[in-house]
Amino acid sequence: MKANKSKAAAMPAIDTGISAKDRARIAEGLSHLLADTYTVYLKTHNFHWNVTGPMFNTLHVMFMDQYNELWLSIDLIAERIRSLGFPAPGTYAEFSRLASIEETAGVPKATEMIRLLVEGNEAVVRTARKVFPLVDKVNDEPSADLLTQRMQVHEKNAWMLRTLLEE
Repeated sequence: MKANKSKAAAMPAIDTGISAKDRARIAEGLSHLLADTYTVYLKTHNFHWNVTGPMFNTLHVMFMDQYNELWLSIDLIAERIRSLGFPAPGTYAEFSRLASIEETAGVPKATEMIRLLVEGNEAVVRTARKVFPLVDKVNDEPSADLLTQRMQVHEKNAWMLRTLLEE
């Protein structure tokens, strides 16, 4: 009878045509994207709960649509990081360290909420753009597709929110 091994069997090496070094750099960039996305998600959900004023219904519904989409995208980003062979960050401490977006204290007025979400969505786009050259260089099409989709959504969200600030 064979003795039971106390350690789990090692996973086979990843051989998808992207070097371990490049996969690590992409995963790091996607971790920043995940942290920024989670921060905008949390901010949007918070504002959904706490918005008041004459634009309440419009903003309440718009924020809900946006945070639901963000919630689903968080999983896609984390799963791409895992597909590259690295753990996805998943704690507030890690997100705080990785995010380029500041938390918002208190409950701002509705127009300030809109302005903050425009800034947050634009920050996510900038974060995605920083990762894109490496992804493009190593022909990581799945990550490129994910980044392109995220930029498209966040640019559209920023545009729609920005229109509410026009006089």
